[in-house]
Amino acid sequence: MFEALAFTLHVVLEKDPMKKLYVVGLLLIIHPAVSFCQTTDSLIKKLDSVSKVESDTGKNGHNNISQENYNEVTKLTGKTYLILLASDIKQEFSAPFHIKQKDYVKVGGFIMITAGLMIVDESINRYAMKLHENSPPVVKVSNYVTRFGGSYEVYTLAALGAYGWAFKNEKIKTTTLLATQAYICGSLLETLKFVFGRQRPNYVDPKTHENDPSWHGPLFAFHKNVDGVRPPVNSYSSFPSGHSILAFAAATVFAMEYRDRPLVPVLAYSAASLIGLSRITENRHWSSDIFAGATLGYLCGKLVVNNYHRYNKVQKQNHPTSVTLVSLNGKILPGIIYTL
Repeated sequence: MFEALAFTLHVVLEKDPMKKLYVVGLLLIIHPAVSFCQTTDSLIKKLDSVSKVESDTGKNGHNNISQENYNEVTKLTGKTYLILLASDIKQEFSAPFHIKQKDYVKVGGFIMITAGLMIVDESINRYAMKLHENSPPVVKVSNYVTRFGGSYEVYTLAALGAYGWAFKNEKIKTTTLLATQAYICGSLLETLKFVFGRQRPNYVDPKTHENDPSWHGPLFAFHKNVDGVRPPVNSYSSFPSGHSILAFAAATVFAMEYRDRPLVPVLAYSAASLIGLSRITENRHWSSDIFAGATLGYLCGKLVVNNYHRYNKVQKQNHPTSVTLVSLNGKILPGIIYTL
């Protein structure tokens, strides 16, 4: 845990204006000089060397989400955004090769729940279709909500980012940028659709004449059918749900970064869940697709947030001092913040 100690150089400024200029100049020289002495290792190497924090949602979470933690030192520039994104992607696809023994229970639980949902996929689909046919309000709401798992989600993130920039709220700006990273990482996970080749519930296979949740394997969506014609690419790309991945990836970022405001996680996960359910009532996915997508999205968002906070730690180590203005006895004086 980092602790900041502020030291104020208190001089009689009102009696000697030249001293004021000297003090301010000295402080401005100290900061870059200290920063210059820091190690010049690349950020990507430093991120790999920093011990990974425990899950922010666990009892041992250490991520500092206080408002003042998002500042000039820890903000994301274009360069650091891309470096972090590259690190996110690397971790995302290498994670299956670094599963620890303590995670086996979680992986087993995920497999069991997914398998259980696969057994009842068709029953749930039939119920959803009856609900869709007999309830016009459900149709209207479902059609509207499902759009927020696609292009509307981009508009929402853009609006939140614009708000952060307009009102100079560094935390909202940073959180929105992290959500876009999670969105990009989630988009890459969508390629799994073409690995599994699962048939969508709204498509009738020309060979079997059924719309069952069958699996056809890698790149089947690009194969020609019995008539020598390629079916629509999305026909065999049901598992996992891309809308659920993206919705839960962004929702997890906001839920973790604003966990100190209980309403935010509730709203974020509720919106993501409604998007997932809408994909069932829209007859675009089976229930197991939604669960798998939601899980992958959650893990994606969690990875992005924790990786940013490792970057946060690296930045603080590289900038142990910073110049600031401190109010003392009604006077604004220059000072130094030194991070231990």
